[in-house]
Amino acid sequence: MPHLLKQIDLIKPKIILVLGRIAAQQLLSKNETLAGLRGVVHHFNEIPVFVTYHPAALLRNQQWKRQTWEDVQLLRKHYDDLVGDKPPLKVAGKQN
Repeated sequence: MPHLLKQIDLIKPKIILVLGRIAAQQLLSKNETLAGLRGVVHHFNEIPVFVTYHPAALLRNQQWKRQTWEDVQLLRKHYDDLVGDKPPLKVAGKQN
């Protein structure tokens, strides 16, 4: 954890995407399930944090790929709103 905290301090990311329950629980200091961590914007030292499935979990459970895509779209929308240098992301079947 100290190494990760140092990296975050050096890089100063605008957004963090956490892959997997264990990583999310450690970074956010929360003991929730992955289902409870996904789909909402968390914050770590005022940095927006998004949580989704770990890639290894997706290899074992391919039905989670759609949910992961939705998580990444949520992150992308937040990024576009934050940075403001791109036109709004158009999500198939949804209005922005």
